[in-house]
Amino acid sequence: MILSVASALILTGCYSNNCPLENVVLCNYKFLDAAGNPIQYTGSLTVSTLMPGYKTVYIYRKLGNVTVTKDRQDSTYIEQGYTETIAQHRNDTILLNNKSGASSISIPMSYFNGADTLVFAYSNISLRDTIKIQHDSYPHVELPECGTYRYHTLKSVAATDASIDHIEIANPYVNYEGQTNINIYFNGIVGGEE
Repeated sequence: MILSVASALILTGCYSNNCPLENVVLCNYKFLDAAGNPIQYTGSLTVSTLMPGYKTVYIYRKLGNVTVTKDRQDSTYIEQGYTETIAQHRNDTILLNNKSGASSISIPMSYFNGADTLVFAYSNISLRDTIKIQHDSYPHVELPECGTYRYHTLKSVAATDASIDHIEIANPYVNYEGQTNINIYFNGIVGGEE
């Protein structure tokens, strides 16, 4: 009896419930119209980040067929009569794909780059917006048993004006608390209402 109670105390002493459950660090963007009223973007939005460097891709073309792009060489397309072209593409990553009806979005930030460049592609206009965010990134330890997180401090933000009227930092501290970090004021071209 005493042994089982002692074992239970030892096991519970090594376990901690003090780690936060919502511990994903994301930069939170809120959508507003040019006057500062909350809006909901009615179309779909895709957000990509421009990563440093390039990657090699293999492009396969055949008359009357859809062009296929692969990250690795695939000899089965050549056997089917496709022509192969090797090209260098930017090493971009899609962070948000065809998000519809959004009034806000949450996007991860890079840990070791001092700047993030995001490209906003809209479904209802062919133009795109580019947002550049300068930030510092640093490790944060809540408790040793919880592990390390990367927090960020926003230093500056700038955007092109295809559909963005202006952009501003609402809260420079990016952590896992979910507060709005950046306000995006749209100029009305992309549409939306709330």
